[in-house]
Amino acid sequence: MKLFDPNARKPKRKMSTYRKSLLVATFEGFPAVIIFQLLGGPFLTGYLIYLGASSTEIGLILAITTVVNIVQIGMAVVMQKFQNRKRMLIIFGSTHRVLWACVGLIPFVLPQEYWVITYMILYTAAHLGNAAGGIVWTSLISDAVPGPIRGRYFGLRNTILGGVSSLALFVGGQILDKYPGEQGFNYLFMIVSVCVVLNVIAYFLYPNPPFEPSTASNPVGMIRKPLMDRAFLKAIIFLAAFLFVQGLTVPLFSYVMLKLMNVSYGTVSYITVVHTLVMMASYYVWGNLNARFSAQTLLLWSLPIIALACLLWGAIAFIPAVVVLFLVHIVLGIGLGGFNQMVFAFTIGDTPKSERPMYIATYSAITGFAAFLGPVAGGKIYALITDQPMWVQIYGVSTLVGAILLILGLWVGRYVLRTEIRSGV
Repeated sequence: MKLFDPNARKPKRKMSTYRKSLLVATFEGFPAVIIFQLLGGPFLTGYLIYLGASSTEIGLILAITTVVNIVQIGMAVVMQKFQNRKRMLIIFGSTHRVLWACVGLIPFVLPQEYWVITYMILYTAAHLGNAAGGIVWTSLISDAVPGPIRGRYFGLRNTILGGVSSLALFVGGQILDKYPGEQGFNYLFMIVSVCVVLNVIAYFLYPNPPFEPSTASNPVGMIRKPLMDRAFLKAIIFLAAFLFVQGLTVPLFSYVMLKLMNVSYGTVSYITVVHTLVMMASYYVWGNLNARFSAQTLLLWSLPIIALACLLWGAIAFIPAVVVLFLVHIVLGIGLGGFNQMVFAFTIGDTPKSERPMYIATYSAITGFAAFLGPVAGGKIYALITDQPMWVQIYGVSTLVGAILLILGLWVGRYVLRTEIRSGV
């Protein structure tokens, strides 16, 4: 009798293509979220303050990530000719990661008067690459993940990556608290550099499912399809208005905490960690709800929650500020978790498959332009009210914005987001 009979072994079950796609998309997100957390959010604002940026410049830089989305319309057309989405993802995704990480070299190679403008240039170029790669990734992943499990999968994926994000925020905050200024940021960029390499490697592991081209015969016809879908167009115009108003203050929360309230990096990182953990948990809940309710219905539910987060800033008048800041970001995490996830499900799940890249591009271009104007106007508003009482600067603007958002979410949204658009696979 053979001790090791090969015939007695059960054959290993081969992993399906879909399962491989899910694992790759999940693990690729690990270095990606670390990069975004250590270079974005409160650390981005802190680094810009370190470089000497004003509130207007910070608002402009924060808005760049959205206005560059207009290039996605061109990318949707380009994808019809160059249908190798994996190759395009590698090129544009890698460009974003590498160029954004290069902003860490600015203080070492340039005189101080060029720091902010150089950051703007590198940041813009990087996020042009991210916008181009973003539509490719969204199109690719919508084909790689089966429709029936998208909501739950992305809820679970975002939950797992939220945990990684929270750890990155915590570690980053501790580093900047222990090593303030240049040394702390140098350590952050060292971590980011390693993650950039890992992220680029992960792109090569992505699947490359067949691309289904548009039924339109020319670019003009492609662009017309989402614009002729009245329900879709009404929805994105409304969401653009909502994002513009939201952008007046939400992206500048970190600026208010760090610059106006003098909250420490450590405390801001704790607040952001709690915000991310709540968002992480809410992703899972929203993903499960998406199995029962449409993305548009859940989008409608998320809007008043975001408005409430802005309104809660007014509680600083009679509740300790730190308590309010934690509460604001907890509520914001719930609201943004639903909004971000349902917008994603809305653009990849409720739109015709063959026209999906142009639907995504149209949504990104219109809402991106509005979301660009919001932080720019918000930064200008904060610059104009520097002579006003401190309560106006700290919580007056946010409270007013919250009231406007509540009206939009509870009243206008009911008449816009309740209409179903033509669905796809």
